[in-house]
Amino acid sequence: MKKTDVINSELSTVIANMGHMDWLSIGDAGMPVPMGTKKIDLALSKGLPSFQQVLKNILTELEVQKIYLAEEIKTQNPEQLSEIKKTLPNVAIEYVPHTQLKKDLAKTHAFVRTGEMTPFSNIILESGVTF
Repeated sequence: MKKTDVINSELSTVIANMGHMDWLSIGDAGMPVPMGTKKIDLALSKGLPSFQQVLKNILTELEVQKIYLAEEIKTQNPEQLSEIKKTLPNVAIEYVPHTQLKKDLAKTHAFVRTGEMTPFSNIILESGVTF
């Protein structure tokens, strides 16, 4: 049995297959996922698991050099933005309109759906390198 923190087999496989500058997305329960984008649905019920629980779990195995967030998170969900900044304190952030973030999901290796029920709790993680 795997010893590290990400034990979901689909998610672990996606992370293992990522290279430098590849994208992985995590989002709230309502985020629309483009056709053709792999969807890993972890949602069990409202709020479970939370966006932050999933993000922190993924970060135990994925090196991240940059993140993409919806511009709207600044005004519509500043609490989540604050938590993201605490979780990824030294990572560059690029803000894009939410409509663009939704389109960009088509460029990700997968979208990880959480049970999060707060607005604009969506992120694209850009993979870094560990050397």
